Amino acid sequence: MNFKHIILSCFMIGFFACSCGKNTSNNNQTASTQDYQKVSPELNADSAYHFVDNQVAFGPRVPNTQAHKECGDYLLEQLTKFGANVIEQKADLKAYDGTILHARNIIGSYNPENPKRILLFAHWDSRPYADRDPDSNLHNTPILGANDGASGVGVLLEIARQIQANPLEIGIDIIFFDAEDYGQPDFIKASNETTYGGWTLGSEYWSKNPHVPNYKAKYGILLDMVGGTDAKFLKEAISVQSARGVVEKIWSTARSLGYGRYFIDKNGGGVHDDHVPIIDNLKIPCVDIIQFDSNMNHGFGWYWHTSRDDMDAISKETLKAVGQTVLEVIYKEK
Repeated sequence: MNFKHIILSCFMIGFFACSCGKNTSNNNQTASTQDYQKVSPELNADSAYHFVDNQVAFGPRVPNTQAHKECGDYLLEQLTKFGANVIEQKADLKAYDGTILHARNIIGSYNPENPKRILLFAHWDSRPYADRDPDSNLHNTPILGANDGASGVGVLLEIARQIQANPLEIGIDIIFFDAEDYGQPDFIKASNETTYGGWTLGSEYWSKNPHVPNYKAKYGILLDMVGGTDAKFLKEAISVQSARGVVEKIWSTARSLGYGRYFIDKNGGGVHDDHVPIIDNLKIPCVDIIQFDSNMNHGFGWYWHTSRDDMDAISKETLKAVGQTVLEVIYKEK
């Protein structure tokens, strides 16, 4: 996601923080959880963690590298294994510096004949620069992207596994977008001819060339950086503007399941992420579930765009909270 956009929206963070909703007390949350009847299957946090770890084991998944190719093959194999109708969308995309990225959007569809659909998505590539690392000598080093990329994909693979075992009637599309994190770092000066500043290239391409002509979905949910220890998810501003009702549905579901300490009932800043091209080009309401960290000046986790974004940054409890919440939301759809 684009660091510049979160900085430009700092005024929004200050503004929206003042307009937060009512906080749920521990007592009320406990009572609500006890009364709530869950309808979704149980998400396996160990399984989600395993899927994250498997991606990281390939190394940095930077487009045009062997690790990227091997991980893409793995994701195709897993979605196929879990019963999805799988489509691989290949495209040569121009990066901010003119590099041609051989990108692959990987799409897994369930009940493709059903016109009522929910879109779930995450990016699977990792950043070619550790440009926020405290050690400037590492700024040109590709990162593992355990949380920034692999966590969202890992949760969605576990959701795919659950859908196969517990079929839904509604149509579900799971998309792993490529070339999200190849945006221009501050230490490089280059001409920028891309619509979104060199970020979110895969989702931009798909939103203009969807795998199904005139693709429609009731709404979309983006998972980005959803595995950090004690992560906090505020209501991202563009999501609130695009899909306020869906935001409230997700956050209230999280509270009902007992995950209110992760899904904070407050508004946060706006972030340029993979949901933006989809909102802009396909007019599909989308929600970005993304970690905010008020202790960091960039608003993201301590590991963000550094060499420390490895498996030590991943919490099974956070993967569970996010994955179970999303599962519950889609299993409640009629």
